[in-house]
Amino acid sequence: MTSTEATLMRTEMDLPGVRSIHRGKVRDVYHLADGRTILVATDRISAFDVILPRGIPHKGQVLTQLSWHMLKATAHVAPNWAIALPDPNVVIGYTAKTIPVEMVVRGYLAGHAWRQYKAGERSLCGARMPDGLRENDPFPTPIITPSTKAAEGHDEDITPEGILANGICTPDEWAMLCRTAMALFTEGSRLARARGLILVDTKYEFGRTNDGRILLIDEIHTPDSSRYFHADGYAERQQRGDPQKQLSKEFVREWLIAHGFMGREGQVMPLMDDAFVHSVTDRYTELFERITGTRFLPASTADMNARVRQALLTYLAG
Repeated sequence: MTSTEATLMRTEMDLPGVRSIHRGKVRDVYHLADGRTILVATDRISAFDVILPRGIPHKGQVLTQLSWHMLKATAHVAPNWAIALPDPNVVIGYTAKTIPVEMVVRGYLAGHAWRQYKAGERSLCGARMPDGLRENDPFPTPIITPSTKAAEGHDEDITPEGILANGICTPDEWAMLCRTAMALFTEGSRLARARGLILVDTKYEFGRTNDGRILLIDEIHTPDSSRYFHADGYAERQQRGDPQKQLSKEFVREWLIAHGFMGREGQVMPLMDDAFVHSVTDRYTELFERITGTRFLPASTADMNARVRQALLTYLAG
């Protein structure tokens, strides 16, 4: 990768049948009138719910192809929204109205959970965290720590009681979401172990279709939504109290924290230099190759907007 390699930061596509367009933190979403949704993963990257000023070359492709791989690998566990992969950055699937809660499943005390634990908290989103744990220790059993799915700004922790009190879902739906999230985490952990990795924590999102089905939506088991440790040497590193070798977006958050930024009002976003941007691409590529067991083949970055548009026009016409 060169420092000048192009990135896809925003799509501008005139496509037939588009009913509405939504731009999230890292994805551009085109809703079609026929009940399908086009999800384009750009090269934008966010941390602390803030979009960073520079894109990461090939990040959108990595997320799309890894998510597609995992959606197919877990379809026997939970029905999902995905239908087709017409371009390396694009998934087309069923339109579903997002249930505004992220189902965060944690198998280990890391990231946000560790920061809360270190501050003295022993309850996170209503889930108990036992005393005597060290950073990156496993929980006795995985816990679910849901957060609200904010349209803008920061997502916020919420308890199951808060979810029900706010009418986000019914008690039966909540129970189903918990069962499904745990089943997906179990399968994701199995897939990770087979590739020499530990699935530390992840998040799942669900949506309701017009005919009342609840589907797994968005991405799954990617470095944007998940944290992985290298299994080899994990126990030895824990015994010594050393940091764990991980594949996730957490290192971006740690870099920002080290440079005085956590997305709070008045804080200045640090400059991402070429070396750091390069390292982020390398991390994303490494996870793709490790988790899929296949080599990552970068797509052309010459006029990516035109490439994506042509692939979609061809698919929609077919």
